[in-house]
Amino acid sequence: MLPKVVVLVFIFSFVSGVPHTHNSKSGMKEDVEHGFYTPRENKHYKEGKHESNFDHESVLGSHDAAEEFDHLPPEESKKRLFSLALKMDANGDKYVDKNELVNWVLKSFKTLTEEEAMDELEDEDGDEDGKVTWEEHIAETYGMYDEDTVLNHVKDSPDELQMLENDRELFNAADLNGDGILEKSEYPGYSHPEEFEHMHQVLYDQAMRRRDKDKDGFMSFDEFMADHHGSPPVPTTEHYAMEKDRFTKDLDLNGDKKLDKEEMLLWLIPNNVNTAESEADHLIESSDTDKDGKLSIQEIVDHHDVFVGSEATDFGEQLQNHHKYTDEL
Repeated sequence: MLPKVVVLVFIFSFVSGVPHTHNSKSGMKEDVEHGFYTPRENKHYKEGKHESNFDHESVLGSHDAAEEFDHLPPEESKKRLFSLALKMDANGDKYVDKNELVNWVLKSFKTLTEEEAMDELEDEDGDEDGKVTWEEHIAETYGMYDEDTVLNHVKDSPDELQMLENDRELFNAADLNGDGILEKSEYPGYSHPEEFEHMHQVLYDQAMRRRDKDKDGFMSFDEFMADHHGSPPVPTTEHYAMEKDRFTKDLDLNGDKKLDKEEMLLWLIPNNVNTAESEADHLIESSDTDKDGKLSIQEIVDHHDVFVGSEATDFGEQLQNHHKYTDEL
């Protein structure tokens, strides 16, 4: 039986054709049929409902921080949030407007990525020297310490061989100095390739290798909709209609009924700015008592359950090093 991480990656490779080797700590998920979604986007809504945990992590920039706030008494939660709100108020006018919230959330996304990546690096760093070799990675991922052994293990499975090749490509692309080792500064590109521009070419190449069946350098709608076996979509389903609409209106910018590289990247690479803007709108809508389109420091503190949660509300998701992350923001 394959190790847990390999099973997860194997499933991901079937879904979209661009397998990512994220372990469970990264939270990396994909849409059931198409496209990549960062942990932020994936956790924004659940069954059509806004997730409070997403709000808290977007404000605090740390899973650990959200966890700590989850267990704070309301008064302590408000006290700490007051200090955070003052930092959100970049121009010092005692209000936090949408632009300030968007910038704050984008910074939070970056620190969340760093936190997740360092958790993964710690898991894979077998000799605890603060960096990861390819050998350490395959040992953690496959339970084998030699690439030849892994190749022999998966030699009869084309999909698993492709998965290993894709994994190696991502590792090499993240290894910016080409020394065969992922330093702390390089590892986030490997663990979260969708968030780093220098990784996007690899993601594109891997997606096209799996999905561009006629090898014309473009992705048709049928290729976009085909399942991992290449079977054509069923045109009578609601999902088909929704994806057809998305393909036509959101992705096929030039209207030629196929996706070129630029349009493919719109599909593969999530837009954190759009996600941050949506989150800022939600925070303002939820907390703007006087409906002036911006938040006073007091409005933020009064709605601490929305922003950070506390023991009394059951909102929140994680923080042990609150001061570390808030100081960095």
